[in-house]
Amino acid sequence: MSTDAAAHYETWPSRIRAMKEATPDVASAFGSIFGKLMGDGALTSREKELIALGIGMALRCESCIYAHTEKCLKAGATREQILELAGVVVMMQGGPGYVYVPKLVEALDALGGG
Repeated sequence: MSTDAAAHYETWPSRIRAMKEATPDVASAFGSIFGKLMGDGALTSREKELIALGIGMALRCESCIYAHTEKCLKAGATREQILELAGVVVMMQGGPGYVYVPKLVEALDALGGG
């Protein structure tokens, strides 16, 4: 069964590559700030990715949910930690956060985040 998340992960590399070619200054500026702020510091990169995922869910940004779910897993977050984060989003936001939890589960499943 194909999901929005699976389709995203299949098409995202070519879409982001096209964006970088069309707007190299935007891509470079964003990449620079991302690189400077998302590495380990007082917070680990894993903690920062979990925060970014929670914000993406709260803002109802599907691409953010997909991107930061992947980054959370790569940074060592577990499925359990990511799903617990979803509970915090729902507690803070109620229904608007709740209806995006399926997007998060789709992302975890598409990435094999077990």
